[in-house]
Amino acid sequence: MAPATDHDLAALCAEIEACTLCELHATRTRAVPGEGDPSSDLMFVGEAPGYHEDQQGRPFVGQAGKLLEQLLAAIGLTRDQVFIANVLKSRPPNNRDPRPEEIAACQPYLWRQIGLIRPKVVCTLGNHATRLLTGNPAGITRVHGRPQATAISGHGFFLYPIFHPAAALYTPAMLTTLKEDFLRLPELLAHAQPQAGATAPRTDDAPSAAPGPTAGDSPAVARVAAPEAPPAKPEQLGLF
Repeated sequence: MAPATDHDLAALCAEIEACTLCELHATRTRAVPGEGDPSSDLMFVGEAPGYHEDQQGRPFVGQAGKLLEQLLAAIGLTRDQVFIANVLKSRPPNNRDPRPEEIAACQPYLWRQIGLIRPKVVCTLGNHATRLLTGNPAGITRVHGRPQATAISGHGFFLYPIFHPAAALYTPAMLTTLKEDFLRLPELLAHAQPQAGATAPRTDDAPSAAPGPTAGDSPAVARVAAPEAPPAKPEQLGLF
């Protein structure tokens, strides 16, 4: 498939800005479709727009966005070199958690963005994005920093869950972990892009990976079974 163009994403952006599929369209100031390089190997998916994003129609422009830009600078990238989006394209009132029907309404837009951009790595920020793209209810504390070979709509990529910058702003220990996980991104980006149906690389002492569901509208995820002990480090998957 040919790489996405600015025109492809602009058409999808216009569709999102006119969307009325859930009640959030009545309370938002502006929809926030996402922005960045349409041919980037790295895509970030957060939870939902906040106040500043709702006002400007751009993702991650508040304090969490400044932290994200600092983290990107630490690995030699700018926000113009990646693509940034959210699960929800409209701000929930008072920044409440997304509701299931709102996630369901926005999911096709996110899936289409991934299909157009075709990134090598999709970095999920926090619980809501991680649970949606993995189809796994495990919280981000348990799965952060653990790459998974994943496919959506026939496009294979590495899914890499990390803490959301907004949560890390006020928790020093979480911020330290976020920085450590972020610094592993260049090595993950250096790996060959996984094909649809591939399993995550593993070492002999890592549990076997089993493919997830393969429906076109659900992620097919090669998951590594989560032990009751603390989660395996990424290097145990043979990726770093």
